[in-house]
Amino acid sequence: MTTKGKHTVLQATDLSIGYFSKKQPILITEAINFNLQPGELVGLVGANGVGKSTLLRSLVGMQPIVSGTIEINGKKLSEISSLVLATQLSVVLTEAPASKNLTVQELVTLGRQPYTNWMGALAEVDKKQINYALEITDTAKLAHKKCFELSDGQLQRASIARALAQDTPLILLDEPTTHLDLYHRAYILKLLKQLTAETGKTILFSTHEIDLAIQLSDTMLVMTETSVVCNSPCKLIEAGSFDTLFPKDTIDFDKNTGRFSIRK
Repeated sequence: MTTKGKHTVLQATDLSIGYFSKKQPILITEAINFNLQPGELVGLVGANGVGKSTLLRSLVGMQPIVSGTIEINGKKLSEISSLVLATQLSVVLTEAPASKNLTVQELVTLGRQPYTNWMGALAEVDKKQINYALEITDTAKLAHKKCFELSDGQLQRASIARALAQDTPLILLDEPTTHLDLYHRAYILKLLKQLTAETGKTILFSTHEIDLAIQLSDTMLVMTETSVVCNSPCKLIEAGSFDTLFPKDTIDFDKNTGRFSIRK
């Protein structure tokens, strides 16, 4: 298991993100600076279309950055090979598995690919990590079910189990509570909080559940059309960082409760 240490797991320095059209950058956000420590649960929040998914995809190398640097455990992302990167970070996207005919056991086992030999043979350490991932996510009882037989909440837990089986110090999730009811949204975020405490992993997730993220996150990234700020939820509340996320004529943010409400 990854243990806590006094070093930076993920760092962005003067980062600019966006898209490229005919080799010309279309800038979304610039001057992004933050560093994340081991054992932190980090919530990335912002309005729809502000660029949260673009930021996550840039951080894991799925999308080229416009400028700046991203470092994982002190090494530049651009200099890390894909094989080594697979031992440093794992990703849970909103898309369903490529083949829903996989069983949960098979899906979770895929997380061990960076460590197995060319035949994909599982060593005892691989089996131990797979079993741990199934147990802690409460998916062991679903191990022999096909992915297409699962509810949205069960499939999300199985996807998190696959990332845990990969046993990386950093896990990134893109809106892991999408399509879930209130109970399962809270369940998933509480599970992520538990995982950071028990494993020392750093978990960064984007979400629209801002109220829940404020309650559970150790650190938050608040993304607007002009900036990304990073701090603890309490300090972000004090700084008024949540006040400008949504139009004030519709949504109010209560600094005392840390909750949003509809303006009547």
